[in-house]
Amino acid sequence: MSIFPWKQKREPAASEHRVRVDERTKKLALRLEPGEVAVIDHADLDRVAAESLVARKPLAVLNAAKSTTGRYPNLGPGILLDAGIILIDDLGPDIMTLREGDSVSIEGAQVYRGKKLIAEGVEQSVESNAEAMDAAREGMSAQIESFAANTMEYLARERDLLLNSVGIPQVRTKFRGRHMLVVVRGYHYKEDLATLKPYIREYRPVLVGVDGGADAILEAGYTPDMIIGDMDSVSDLALSCGAEIVVHAYRDGRAPGLERVQRVGVEHVVFPATGTSEDAAMLLGDAKGAALIVTLGTHTTLVEFLDKGRAGMASTFFTRLVVGPKLVDAKGVSNLYRTRISSWQLFMLSAAGLLAIMVGVAVTPAGQALLSIVSVYLHDFINTVREWLGIAPSMPTS
Repeated sequence: MSIFPWKQKREPAASEHRVRVDERTKKLALRLEPGEVAVIDHADLDRVAAESLVARKPLAVLNAAKSTTGRYPNLGPGILLDAGIILIDDLGPDIMTLREGDSVSIEGAQVYRGKKLIAEGVEQSVESNAEAMDAAREGMSAQIESFAANTMEYLARERDLLLNSVGIPQVRTKFRGRHMLVVVRGYHYKEDLATLKPYIREYRPVLVGVDGGADAILEAGYTPDMIIGDMDSVSDLALSCGAEIVVHAYRDGRAPGLERVQRVGVEHVVFPATGTSEDAAMLLGDAKGAALIVTLGTHTTLVEFLDKGRAGMASTFFTRLVVGPKLVDAKGVSNLYRTRISSWQLFMLSAAGLLAIMVGVAVTPAGQALLSIVSVYLHDFINTVREWLGIAPSMPTS
């Protein structure tokens, strides 16, 4: 049974559908419309990318690369298939020659533009994906060894930053003594952000959006205090919301997001650091004295680290060791902070408070006079009801 209530029925293969083409899956998902065909070049399709595609409800995903290479059991293909989306793999570079807005038809594992065969790949199914996952799990030991090696390389390059905060930029946002909420548009970020509303209302943490996480903060009704990242998935609206902008740069000086923020015309600082933008955000908050770092939508398990498909994910592992004493996952905060007072308990508490007020009033002269009046009216009301029922009225009390 699908976890998606809107699971689609496949349309006839011979019908034509418009395509959206982009090598960057998350950029393509921003403009993909329901019923269209997504054309990507994404080896080892990860969970976040797949969920971003599923949210747009395409008919099919055509992948120039292998959605599962066998390097590790990645989660993306299964998410697409469970949503009823056609997935055709290993179509090769020819599929990327399609232009945005072209119309294609799909027949089995073949893709046609008009009557011309553009590419042929491998159509995936739930069964074939399960077999690929089993094979990938057998090779996990090699990936763990590679992951460990990347971690040591990262430590050698960034030990001054990790251990002595060398290279942390000067920022105007005040972190010292405050909670910090790092929002990444990752796994179940909407649900987790919704459950944290009471926490945000009471503690007023510094809200830091990592790239598209800034838009997630805005969508939830808040304004980010800081936006950090390479600025490839954040909207111009978020960049112009008044948040402090920190452009994440590579150690060789390249800063892919610098041109973007300059074009939008917002003030910014540059933070050169190896690893991911979410790691840079946590290191910055830790160095600036944040009392607690709450992460939302980030990566917590080994498979999730590998699911990003990049060697730099080793930085995530070591960053968490460095900021560990302050680090809490959003799910943990919501579980600890959730109120345990039931509606029945609130009713009983209110009733007890009202009774206490009535008793307090009854012992005063004014309260006693009021009770006498209420007693007379209550006695008359009871007699009226008894007469209506044919019962003799009661005698008044002395």
